Amino acid sequence: MSNPARVIKPTTEDIPPELAELAAAVMLLPAEHREKLEPPLAKVIESTRRRRRILSLVQEALAQLRLDMKYLAFDLEATRRERDQYRRRLEAAEGNL
Repeated sequence: MSNPARVIKPTTEDIPPELAELAAAVMLLPAEHREKLEPPLAKVIESTRRRRRILSLVQEALAQLRLDMKYLAFDLEATRRERDQYRRRLEAAEGNL
């Protein structure tokens, strides 16, 4: 027989409170009904955890992208300043000829 407490006992940080309530309610059911509901409930809990992990990864990637964009904008502005400075020097050197 499977170990239902291991499959359905989620921590409240991992899943929404409604899902935790559902898991607790399933645990109170008679064994014959609980055994039918445990596998789909375990799939829903795992799916929820996976979605949260994916969301976290996407948020981290977006934060890194924002930071990279700031660095690129800074680098572009510095490159433009350098270009303008060299252009002025070149024009001044050509004017002295």
